[in-house]
Amino acid sequence: MNDQQISDAVAQVLGGYGEAPAVSPEQPSVQTSAPAASSTTPACDPVSDLVASILADAGSAPARKDGPAFVPGSKRCCWQPAPSGPDPLDAILSKALESGIGAKKNGTVAPAMPAATASVTVSDEEATTLGDGVFATMDEAIAAAEQAQRRYLFCSMAARKAFVDGIREVFLDPATLERISVQTVEQTGMGNVAHKIIKNRLAAEKSPGVEDLTTDAASGDGGLTLVEYSPYGVIGAITPTTNPTETIICNSIGMLAAGNAAVFSPHPRAKNVSLLAVKLINRKLASLGAPANLVVTVQAPSIENTNAMMAHPRIRMLVATGGPGIVRTVMSTGKKAIGAGAGNPPVVVDETADIEKAAQDIVNGCSFDNNLPCIAEKEIIAVDQIADYLMACMQKCGAYLVTDRAVVDKLQALVINDKGGPQTSCVGKSAVHLLDKVGITAGDDIKVILIELPKAHPFVQEELMMPILPLVRAPSVDDAIDLAVELEHGNRHTAMMHSTNVRKLTKMAKLIQTTIFVKNGPSYAGIGVGGEGHATFTIAGPTGEGLTSARSFARKRRCVMVEALNVR
Repeated sequence: MNDQQISDAVAQVLGGYGEAPAVSPEQPSVQTSAPAASSTTPACDPVSDLVASILADAGSAPARKDGPAFVPGSKRCCWQPAPSGPDPLDAILSKALESGIGAKKNGTVAPAMPAATASVTVSDEEATTLGDGVFATMDEAIAAAEQAQRRYLFCSMAARKAFVDGIREVFLDPATLERISVQTVEQTGMGNVAHKIIKNRLAAEKSPGVEDLTTDAASGDGGLTLVEYSPYGVIGAITPTTNPTETIICNSIGMLAAGNAAVFSPHPRAKNVSLLAVKLINRKLASLGAPANLVVTVQAPSIENTNAMMAHPRIRMLVATGGPGIVRTVMSTGKKAIGAGAGNPPVVVDETADIEKAAQDIVNGCSFDNNLPCIAEKEIIAVDQIADYLMACMQKCGAYLVTDRAVVDKLQALVINDKGGPQTSCVGKSAVHLLDKVGITAGDDIKVILIELPKAHPFVQEELMMPILPLVRAPSVDDAIDLAVELEHGNRHTAMMHSTNVRKLTKMAKLIQTTIFVKNGPSYAGIGVGGEGHATFTIAGPTGEGLTSARSFARKRRCVMVEALNVR
């Protein structure tokens, strides 16, 4: 039988049995009318034979009984209207399709579930209004997300993949990439638009989806045991001002791939662009038939709303991407928590390195998005015999070398606050901007401010998140490695080393114990930009998950079949 014959068979079955059941609102209806009976139809017509056989087997319909209004869908995503009793049409249609498809040639497959391809739009005016995942209160947002996640439990893995692919599609649109990147810089006053575009694209392209959820199996005389990744439920996610949309994109992909719903509490300084990202996600998911409100947030992000989210009993997991304070807070709630905290990544350069390449890599990594990523090079520890040559090479690559102590003092007064940490107004600003504030005019080719300093200086000890790069000399590579371990402060976040000495590379990797360790490359290679591996903007050093992915947002569950399904 061909596809048309299968369709004709289904139509004739429906015509012979009675009216088709109502189609749920989110499912497109298919108008199919049964052809009129004809005396000229051959007795051997396979469609007629199939219809006659099915109707004969079906018999009369039993009376319907009262039951629940909605039930989990068996073949479609989420909940569907329930019949008031057993509906023999299900068996009839299943047999019709099974018989028809079984008669097709080997190698053919059933058509894939159609996906909406229309682009979604959200105006700037709409972005901060209620609806499409944006709620007035945190309680309302969490209640909606919980309801959505209950429905999401009955979505197939194919549906999950379609939803994740839909999110990717939204943020890989060049106009959307540019829009959210420009708005992030405008609203936060931090970073570089071109680099924001790279980061947002990276989050959309390289954040793992359902393929990350592998299954372990064990079989033997006792039967079969499966261990699979299962959702937590509703996850509360705190996102930073440094990577607001990137974090929403990668966490939405990972959390939904794992079967969860996500409640975001964005940084207030990135409110508008964060709400825009959430609305774009919701409208795309709606076009694909997903449950409403799988990704939600509040209209007015605040510390109070974040606290309400963390304390809410329906939040099963907390994910904090930000500074050490918020990470400590989520870890103290008693809930399952993932903390992606601060770092102070050192880069070691020894006498065996390719110095010219190391200089270019360090400048590129340090200046990426004006040094906002926590993975970016924050201080150099260079072996003394190559330190001068390294600085000379870096100047050729866009570093401005500051040697005047008075200028160093001015910079310190500008960028360090009264508590000894970075001045918020200077975080994520360009090297040209910072130099201008201390009376130095530099060309647009300047990417990094390079200063040789002792290890005790605050520029060395503090994670500034701005393109000020101190260099500290070390008498040997072993001393440099020891100093790098000290300056990383046990954050176990990121470190780099430029060397061709495999033994020393191995030594540093073992001693520093960072989540990311990049050898002979820029820091951003550690998150998949020019390096292998998946991307994430939630790098959980304090709680040990490392580079998070879909499986980080799932729990392992065991399913056991005793004395069965072992075919060995």
